[in-house]
Amino acid sequence: MKTAFIGAGNMARAILKALLDKGIISPGDTAISDVNAVSLEATGREFDIRTTTSNLECVKGADTIILAVKPQNLDNVGAELKGKIAPGQMVMSILAGTCISRLTECLGTAEIVRAMPNTPAQIGCGMTVWTASSTLDASRKQAAQVMLSAMGKAIYVENETYIDMATAISGSGPAYFFLFMESLVEAGFELGFDKETARTLVLQTALGSVEYALQSGATLADLRLQVTSPGGTTAQAVKVFETEGFKETVKKAAASAYHRAREMGGC
Repeated sequence: MKTAFIGAGNMARAILKALLDKGIISPGDTAISDVNAVSLEATGREFDIRTTTSNLECVKGADTIILAVKPQNLDNVGAELKGKIAPGQMVMSILAGTCISRLTECLGTAEIVRAMPNTPAQIGCGMTVWTASSTLDASRKQAAQVMLSAMGKAIYVENETYIDMATAISGSGPAYFFLFMESLVEAGFELGFDKETARTLVLQTALGSVEYALQSGATLADLRLQVTSPGGTTAQAVKVFETEGFKETVKKAAASAYHRAREMGGC
C-alpha cells in the first residue's frame, strides 16, 4: 500500500513508526512532505523513506494520504492539493477540531477519515477515536481500521463530535499523565530520593496501576478505595487532592482542551 504523509511532526512520526513496525506499510512505498526542511530530513533519514517539500509530488500515486499538519495550515495545503487528489485516494486527517465538511471543502475530496490518535501509538499502545465520511466505502473503512489498530486500540464512532471530545481526553491525555508523573517524581526527590530512583518508583507504580485496572474489572473509584485505608497515609494524601479541587481541575482542563480543539478547527 502506497502511503503519503503530509507533515513530519511528532504525531506523524508516531504513526509512521507504528505502521512500519507492524508491516502495514513499507519504506519503499512511503513518502513524506513538510515545509520544515530540518524535520523532513531527520524523518526521512530515521525511517528511510522518500522526502519532498512538494505536497503534490508526495501524494502522487498514494493509496492513503495521512494529513498531519497544524489545523491553521490546512488552507495552504488545500491551495496546493484541491482538485489534485484522485478518486480512490483516501485522506486520513489527524487535525484537531477540523471537521469532515471543512476538510472536504479545502481538499476537494469526500473520501475522508478523521482520526484522533495519541503519541503512545509509536509503541503500539495508542488510543484512537475515528470516523469517516458517508461516501467512503466499506473496503476503505476496513483499511483505515487496520491502519489505526496497528497503533493500539481504535474505536469507530458515527458522530464526529466524539472526535473533539476524544481530543481532550485521549489525544491530549498523555500530557496530563506525564505532568502528574513529573510532579510525583519531583515530590519523591524533595522527600529525599535521588531523581532516578524517584522516576523508577513513579513509572512502575503508574504501569502497575494501569495493568491492575485493566485486569481487575473493578471501577476506578473502587480501586482507589482499595488503597485508601481510613485514617491512613493514602487517605491523608487524597484529602489534600480533594481540598485543592483536583477532580474539578482535571475536568476544567479537559473542557478547555475540547473548546480549544473546536476553535482551532474552525468548525
